[in-house]
Amino acid sequence: MVKDDRFVPIANDYRQVRVRYDRLYRSLWYTIDPQPRPCFNLDILAELKRFQAELVSVCRKALDRGLEPPVRYTILSSATPGIFNYGGDLGLFFRLITDRDRQGLLDYATACIDVLYPNAVHFDLPITTISLVQGEALGGGFEAAISSNLVVAERRARFGLPEIMFNLIPGMGAYSFLIRRTTPDVTKRLITTGEVLTADQMLKLGLVDIVADNGQGHRAVQAYIASAHRRANAHHALNRIRQCVNPITYEELIEITTVWVDTALQLGPRDLKMIQRLMAKQNRRAAAAPAKAKQALEGLG
Repeated sequence: MVKDDRFVPIANDYRQVRVRYDRLYRSLWYTIDPQPRPCFNLDILAELKRFQAELVSVCRKALDRGLEPPVRYTILSSATPGIFNYGGDLGLFFRLITDRDRQGLLDYATACIDVLYPNAVHFDLPITTISLVQGEALGGGFEAAISSNLVVAERRARFGLPEIMFNLIPGMGAYSFLIRRTTPDVTKRLITTGEVLTADQMLKLGLVDIVADNGQGHRAVQAYIASAHRRANAHHALNRIRQCVNPITYEELIEITTVWVDTALQLGPRDLKMIQRLMAKQNRRAAAAPAKAKQALEGLG
């Protein structure tokens, strides 16, 4: 077998983010591996912010020299089998709400926006941002997925906004991203019911762009890029036009997170108990994910 050196691991000191580069199509794949549970903890948010800053710096330097930027596509995916991301750090939410720590909640929400906003506006560079969802994308995981210019999902993927279960709303971009991809009625329904959608249902609503068979998500992304790369300038122009016509602004997202913080601080004991139950359920699923993946591989053998 001929060794394929097309994909090159990018050396870094990240602990919860893995990065590799596709030389052929100038694609930067970054896989998140949050620990101890698949949520956006403060450490991974800091790593993602640093990753984005380094990406922008490298591309800006190339453009300043009159060169093509080394990255045309970024692809966000998850290392946790069957789980894209569960979103907010519920353990941190519980502690900050219990302590009445408004500034702590606002700092966390801002850290989320500081990562989601650049992805949503494709770093203000000729880049197409892509999310590859191969499992459950809930809460902030849902928000992160649809913040990208293009969403590819395997059929086993599931999407939902469970915050309503504990009397809260999603506050890190859900409304802003949904309202620009679908109708106000669908946006309200998804936020106020906690309904869980399949990849095919998301496709019909315009919230997913490509649905791939299970296990074929990476190939689907590669196939899209192989087909689109010759028209990359046109795709980037379309991304820029979309931002001109219906712009997402940092200020809008921050204002919404402020509403989220104020609402979170109104939660009562019953709501907080629900957060604890949901966190325990997510912990059990996360713990079972590697074992299920191993069983599936053994079944193929």
